[in-house]
Amino acid sequence: MTSIVWFRDDLRIADNPALLAAAADGPAVAAYILDEESAGIRPLGGAARWWLHRALAVLRRDLAGLGIDLVLRRGPGASAIAALSRDVAATAVYWNRRYGHPERTVDAQAKKALRETGVHVESFQASLLHEPWTLQTGQGGHYRVFTPMWNRLRDMDIRHPLGRPCPAPGGGDVGPIEGDELDDWGLVDTSPDWSSKLDRHWVPGEDEAWKAVQEFTGEAVQDYAEGHDVPGIRGTSRLSPYLRWGHVSPFQLWHALSRGPADAQAGAQAFLRQLGWREFCWHLLYHHPDLAAQNLRPAFDRFPWRWPDRPAGETPDALRGDPVAPERALAAAAEPVDAWKAGATGLPLVDAGMRELWETGWMHNRVRMLVASFLTKNMGVHWRVGEQWFWETLVDADEASNPANWQWVAGSGADASPFFRIFNPQTQARRFDADGSYVGRWVPEALLPGYPEPIEDLAGSRRRALADYQDTRKA
Repeated sequence: MTSIVWFRDDLRIADNPALLAAAADGPAVAAYILDEESAGIRPLGGAARWWLHRALAVLRRDLAGLGIDLVLRRGPGASAIAALSRDVAATAVYWNRRYGHPERTVDAQAKKALRETGVHVESFQASLLHEPWTLQTGQGGHYRVFTPMWNRLRDMDIRHPLGRPCPAPGGGDVGPIEGDELDDWGLVDTSPDWSSKLDRHWVPGEDEAWKAVQEFTGEAVQDYAEGHDVPGIRGTSRLSPYLRWGHVSPFQLWHALSRGPADAQAGAQAFLRQLGWREFCWHLLYHHPDLAAQNLRPAFDRFPWRWPDRPAGETPDALRGDPVAPERALAAAAEPVDAWKAGATGLPLVDAGMRELWETGWMHNRVRMLVASFLTKNMGVHWRVGEQWFWETLVDADEASNPANWQWVAGSGADASPFFRIFNPQTQARRFDADGSYVGRWVPEALLPGYPEPIEDLAGSRRRALADYQDTRKA
C-alpha cells in the first residue's frame, strides 16, 4: 500500500494535514507537479520561479529525513498525478485544498480520475483559517467589506497547528520512481539573472521561515503597530513569502502571535489583522475568479486608463543588467511605464520602492501602496499593468492578494480605497521616511545633480485623475 501526498503551495513538513495523512498510511511518496498547461493556470513570474526552485530543493532534503522521496513531474496536474498514481500503484492520494477556480477545476478532474480507478482521495484545509464557503454574511453571501469579515473571523475558533509526521521505520519501501531533475525545469532565469540578486536577500524553506517567525514574535512585534509603516527600519515581519509558499501556515502564525506577552498584543493584533486581510483577498478570488483581469466595480470599465505599448509583464531593457546601474536605468527609461519599473520617475520614494523590488523581490507594504497609487492615478495607467509587473518581480506574489491589493489602491476593487485617496509621494516621504534612510539606501543620487525631474506633475495629475473619475461616474 502506497500513498501519495501532492504538494502545491504548502511546502512544509509541520502542520501539513495531507502529509500527515499519507505518512499515517505507511509507505508514502511526495509529488510536486509543475503545471503550466492546465487551462487558466497562471504561469509563475520570474522571481517566484527562483523561489520555487530553491524551496523544492529544501523540501526534498526535509522529506528525505522522513524517509519520503519527492518526485518532480511536469505537465497538466490532473493527468500527471493520475499517471504517478498508476506508476506507484497508489491506494490513496492526499492534498491540501486550493481556492482559485482553475486550480479547483484541476483538483476536481484529478479526484474524478483517481476515484474511477479505485484510489482513495482526500483533501484538507491548510492554507486559510476559514474556507470561503464557511464564512458568510448574515444574508448568506460573501463579504465585500473587510471590517465586518474581520470582526466575524477573529471571534471564530481557529484550529491549533498539527505536528510533524514521524520518520518511516527503516525508510519507505516504494523503490525508485521516474521523475524530472529540478535543474532541468529552468526555473532560475538568466536574463534577467534573478539568482545572483535574490540569493543575497532570501533563503527559502521551512527552517528559515521559523527563524523569521521567532525573530518577529520576539521583540520586533512589540513595535509593529507603528513600525510597520516606516520603510527605513525593519518594522515589518518579512514573512509574506514564507506564508505565500506555505513554509509556515496561517494557523501557526495565528497561535504564535495570539499567545504572546501582554506588552506585544497591540503589535500582534495589528499583524493578525493583516493575516485577516490575506483571508479577505482569497475569499474575493474564490467568488470572483477573474480578479486579475476584471474590475470588481463595473463603473471602472469606463475609466480612461492608459496602456503602454510595451507588454505589461515585459522587462524593460534598462533593467536587464544585474545589479541595475541607476544612471543607466535613468538614461534608458524613455517610456513612462519603463521609468516607473526602473525606479526612474524623479520621485525619490517611488523610485526607492521600485528599486527595492527589483533588487530584493520584495517591497515594503506602505511603499507598495504608494507606487501603485502613483501608477494608476498620477500616471493614469491601468492597474493590470502594475499587477502584472508585481507578479513578475515579487517573491510573495499570489493569485489573490496581488490583484486584490492592486484593485484596492486603484479604487476598482471590493472595499476599495476611495479613488480620491491619491498618495502624495512627497508627503509620504516626509511622514514615513523623515530621516531619508530608506531613500538614501535605494536612491543615493536623489539629492545629486542629474537626478531627473518628476515624470508627472503631482498636483496637475491629481486634478486630471479626479476629473476622469467624475466623468466616469456620470457616464
